Amino acid sequence: MGGNLRPSFWRVFWINALFAPKTSLGFMRIDFILGTIFIIPFTQMLFFAFVAQLATNASSPIAYVVVGNAVATVTYSAIFSVCQTTDSEKNAGTMEHLLVSPANRLALYFGRGLIPILISLATVSIALVYAVVLFGAEFAPGAAAELAVSIVLTAFAMVGFGLLLGGVALFFRTSIILGNIFLFIGLLLSGVNFPVSALPVPLQWVGWGLPLTWGIASIRAGLAGAPIGELLPLWGLVGLCAVVAFGLSIGLWETFERRALSTGSIARF
Repeated sequence: MGGNLRPSFWRVFWINALFAPKTSLGFMRIDFILGTIFIIPFTQMLFFAFVAQLATNASSPIAYVVVGNAVATVTYSAIFSVCQTTDSEKNAGTMEHLLVSPANRLALYFGRGLIPILISLATVSIALVYAVVLFGAEFAPGAAAELAVSIVLTAFAMVGFGLLLGGVALFFRTSIILGNIFLFIGLLLSGVNFPVSALPVPLQWVGWGLPLTWGIASIRAGLAGAPIGELLPLWGLVGLCAVVAFGLSIGLWETFERRALSTGSIARF
C-alpha cells in the first residue's frame, strides 16, 4: 500500500486557485468582483482628485493624485481579500488542518494568489484607463509594454504582501484591523497623494520599505514613457518585494505549522 501520499504540485495549485476564492478568499459573487474592478477605483480617485483640487486650487497635481490612487486601489483585492483568508479558515475550523496538511506550500500559496493577482491586474488596468481618459493623466505613446510589466510586478508584490499579512493575522482576532492599518499606511507613506520625499526622514524609510511605493513609482515611470534603463531598477525593486513577501509568508506559515504540530492547536499560539 505505501506510496507517496503527498498531492502533486499542480494538483494543489489548481485546487487552491479554483476553490479558495469561493471558500476562504471572499471572491464569492460577481457583484463583488465588478465593484472591486470598476467602482472602487473610480470613487477613490474622484474623492482624492477633489481633495487635491480644493487644497491647491490648481489642476496640476490632479494627474499625480489620480495615478497614485489608481495603483493604490490594488489593496482592496490584494490585501483585504487575501488577508481575510485567515479569518475564513479560523471561522470554518479548518486552519489546523491546513497547517498540518502535506500540501506543497509553494503550490498552495501561488494557487491562492492566482485569482487575486488577476483581479489586481484588472483593477489597476481599469483605474489607469480612468486616470488617462477621465482625468487627463499622461500616457506616453508606445509605453504600453513597459507599463504592463510594471502592473504585473505590482500585482504580484501586493498579493504576496497580502498573504504575509494573512499569516501575521493569525495572532489577531480578526485580520480586518490589520488590513485597514496597512491601507491607510499605504495612502500616507507610499507616494500615493504626495511624494515620499515630502515626509519626515524616519517615515520616508518606512515608505521605501513598502511594495506599494515601488509599484507606484514604476507605474508612474511607465506612463511617462521612461527608458528601460530607468525602469529596470524599479522593476527589480518591485520584483524583490514580491519575492520577499511570498518567501516570508511561506516561512511564517511553516513556523505556525511547527507550532500547530507541537501544541496540537493554533489556539495556543
